[in-house]
Amino acid sequence: MKLSGLELVFDRLAAPLPIWRARISPEDWQPAALAVAAAGGRLVALWGSDRRTATHAHAGDPGGFAAGVDATAAGAGGFAVCAAYAVREGLAWLDLALETGSPTFSDLGEVFPAAIRMQRAITDLLGITVRNARDTRPWLDHGLWPAGLRPLADETRTASANRSPLAGAPAPAAGAQPEALPADYPFVRVQGDGVHEIAVGPVHAGIIEPGHFRFSAVGEKVLRLEERLGYVHKGIERRFTELPALEAHRLAARVSGDSTVAFAWAYCMALESAAGCPVPERAQSLRALMLERERVANHLGDLGALGNDAGLAFGLAQFSRLREDWQRLSADAFGHRFMMDCVVPGGVAAEPAPAQLDRMRAQCDAIEREVLALRAIYDEHAGLQDRFMGTGRVSPQLAAQLGLTGLAGRASGQAADLRCDHPWPPYDRLKVTMAAQAGGDVAARVSVRFDEAIESLRLVRELCAALPAGPARGALVLPAREAFGAGWIEGWRGELFVALELDAAGAIRRCHCHDPSWQNWPVIEHAVIGNIVPDFPLINKSFNLAYSGHDL
Repeated sequence: MKLSGLELVFDRLAAPLPIWRARISPEDWQPAALAVAAAGGRLVALWGSDRRTATHAHAGDPGGFAAGVDATAAGAGGFAVCAAYAVREGLAWLDLALETGSPTFSDLGEVFPAAIRMQRAITDLLGITVRNARDTRPWLDHGLWPAGLRPLADETRTASANRSPLAGAPAPAAGAQPEALPADYPFVRVQGDGVHEIAVGPVHAGIIEPGHFRFSAVGEKVLRLEERLGYVHKGIERRFTELPALEAHRLAARVSGDSTVAFAWAYCMALESAAGCPVPERAQSLRALMLERERVANHLGDLGALGNDAGLAFGLAQFSRLREDWQRLSADAFGHRFMMDCVVPGGVAAEPAPAQLDRMRAQCDAIEREVLALRAIYDEHAGLQDRFMGTGRVSPQLAAQLGLTGLAGRASGQAADLRCDHPWPPYDRLKVTMAAQAGGDVAARVSVRFDEAIESLRLVRELCAALPAGPARGALVLPAREAFGAGWIEGWRGELFVALELDAAGAIRRCHCHDPSWQNWPVIEHAVIGNIVPDFPLINKSFNLAYSGHDL
C-alpha cells in the first residue's frame, strides 16, 4: 500500500480484509489526511492510546490488575494517536507517536469534519490536546468527572487499580441534593428576529437512550440543530484493559445491543489478526448467517417505526410482528434473540441444527413475500410518501463532504459496503448486491432498508443451504509479544472498526471500538435544517444512530 507523496512502510495485518498499519511522523500527519481525501478516501476512526508503563488484567486475574508490564520495553512507550482511513486498496491504520510530557497533534477537522468530535473525545479520555482545533469543548466529560481525570491515561488506571475512577464517594443520603451539577455547555446561539430555542432531552419519552438536541427555529422551521451526547458514557474502553483478551469479546458484544454480532465479530477479527489465528470455514459462514439475521431484524424494526412516525400505525404493527417471529427463531437456533455471545475467538459458540436451518430458509421465503407486499403499501400510500419525500435530505455532495457512511451514506449516493468493496470470507463467494439511492431523503433511506432486507434474506437462504462441514471453532493462542490487530465489519448501520493492542504478556493495552454513528450524528444537524420541528423524529429515526455505541 502507498499514500501519494508519502514514504511510509506499511505492514499488512493478518486479517481477512486488506488492513495495513504504518508508523507516521508528525510532519506527515496532516499531509496523509490530505492525500487520503484527494484520492476519495474517508476517515473510519480516530483514537488515542497511552503506551507508557501500565498494569493490566491477565487470564489468571480476570477481575482486576496483575503485575505491571513495561510497555516501553515492549517497544511502545509514550502516547500515540491513530487514524484509520478507508482507501481504494483497503484500510490504512496510521500510528503517530507523541511526546509523553505534553502530548499534542495537529487538527484533522479541516480535512475530515467527522474528526472533530473524535478529537474532543481523545482529549477527554487521555488529556491529549489538538493544535489549532476549531472546537475544544469537552465531549464525553460533562463536568462531573473529578478534576484532571483522564479515564484512559495510565496514571488513572494505575491509581484506581481494581475499581472505577469514579468510585469511592459515599452514596448520598435519601433526598439529598447532588453535590455537583453538569457543567454549562456553551451551545452556539442563533440570534435574530423571531428566533427561539427548543430544548429536547436528554431524557425522552419512551425507552430511547439519552441525548440532548437544541433547536434554533423561526416558527416551526429549523434554522440550526446542535447535539449534546455522551450521557451514557460507560467506560467500556477502559474496562477492556481490565479483562483477559480471550474473554473481552463478551464486552464487545455489549457495546451496542442492536449490533452485538457485528461488534463481537469485529473484536474477534482483531484478536485473531493479532494472534495470526485462522478461522474455520464453517465458523465464517455461521458468523455471516448471524450478521445478516441481525441486519434483517434491525431493518424490519426500523421500517415499522418509520411508518409509525409518519402516521401509519399499521406499518408498525405488521413489521413488529415480522421482527418478533424473526427473533424468536434466532433464539431457537442460537440460544438468544440477539445472538449474544455466539461469536467467540476462533469461531462460534452456537450451531443451529439442520432442522433449524430448514426453518430459517422457509422463514426467509415467508417474510420476503410479506415485506414485498408491505413495500407496495408504503410506496402507494400518498400520506406516507408526502412525509418521506424531500424530508431530511442530505445531498450526495454534502454526504461526501461530511463523511456520511453506512446505509445512510448509500441513500445519499455514497456507494460503499465492505461486503462488496472488500468481501471477506464467506462474502467473497456470496456476491452481495449493494443497495444504493441518490435522493438522500427519508424516502431514500427507507428504500435502502427495503432493498437491503431483501438481499439479506437471499444471503441467509444461501448460507443455510450451503453451510460448510467441519469444525466451528479453532484454537487461538495469544502471541508472546506485543501485537496489533484490527477488525472491520459492515454492520447493519454501517462499517464497524475495532483496533486492538496487546502487550508482551498478551494483555489488552488498548481496545478501541468505533461505531459509524460517530460519522453520522453530525450529519443529522445538517439534514434537519429547513425542515419543520415535527419532522425531526422522522428524520432521526431514518438514520437510527446509536447513543450507547457512540458514548463508550
